[in-house]
Amino acid sequence: MDTASGRGARALRLPGLHGYAAEFSPYWPRRVACAAAQYYGIAGCGTLAVLEQNEAGIVLLRSFDWNDGLFDVTWSENNEHVLITSSGDGSLQIWDTAKTKGPLQVYKEHTQEAYSVDWSQTRGEQLVVSGSWDQTAKLWDPAVGKSLCTFKGHEGVIYSTIWSPHIPGCFASASGDQTLRVWDVKAPGVKLVIPAHQAEILSCDWCKYDENLLVTGAVDCSLKGWDLRNVRQPVFILLGHTYAIRRVKFSPFHATLLASCSYDFTVRFWDFSKHNPLLETVEHHTEFTCGLDLSLHNRGQV
Repeated sequence: MDTASGRGARALRLPGLHGYAAEFSPYWPRRVACAAAQYYGIAGCGTLAVLEQNEAGIVLLRSFDWNDGLFDVTWSENNEHVLITSSGDGSLQIWDTAKTKGPLQVYKEHTQEAYSVDWSQTRGEQLVVSGSWDQTAKLWDPAVGKSLCTFKGHEGVIYSTIWSPHIPGCFASASGDQTLRVWDVKAPGVKLVIPAHQAEILSCDWCKYDENLLVTGAVDCSLKGWDLRNVRQPVFILLGHTYAIRRVKFSPFHATLLASCSYDFTVRFWDFSKHNPLLETVEHHTEFTCGLDLSLHNRGQV
């Protein structure tokens, strides 16, 4: 867990585990959840690690084990103790950090790896979306024991599913079929298909300040910005990574700032409004950098 400046970066090692996703708690300013897997997720078990930063460094508050690798994690938007993870066995798990054992519930409908999970942030709905290597996205209400809807259309693995922070019931998905797609849970079928890269797209995110702006990160080492009102060409292209981009996140504090991490071991910070958009390259990691999040509470903490 690092700060954007690289100063005061702190590390916690979890031997034998490889981190796949990290997400700051929306409730606890110093708390982070990490989804991890043994053996790079190819075999072995998974662990959900809940970490907290204090004056001494980063401490492990809680950990929960699952019998397959964990690839993504999302915090509940209505209970500060609840998390959902997605796993290599195609299942989603609901965990309660106030309890020592878990999971509370397991949803198993995906037929291949569940690689992405996200909890909606718009008020008035409690919906979760998951994306899988079975080429489907599924919609869940955590209070209901089965999925509400299945979204089909991608012709490749789904790597990323992200809710719009602006439009209720709207989410985006990024896929190995080289497309970014936008969906509306109230309408069957895909709303918009964007042939965003000529390579697998591993990550996407919504701008927190512009409901029409998304970013994609791909195996071609590029980040591209997309305005949903005109998708014929990207509004920006950011180049600098030397291997596939694993995850990209917009800043919660700056409309034109974003961060990306890559299989090139780096985390990079960008301002797409600038002539020279690459602000900083952080080289703290010695392995593939797969998980990334920006704090909603502490400006500049990543």
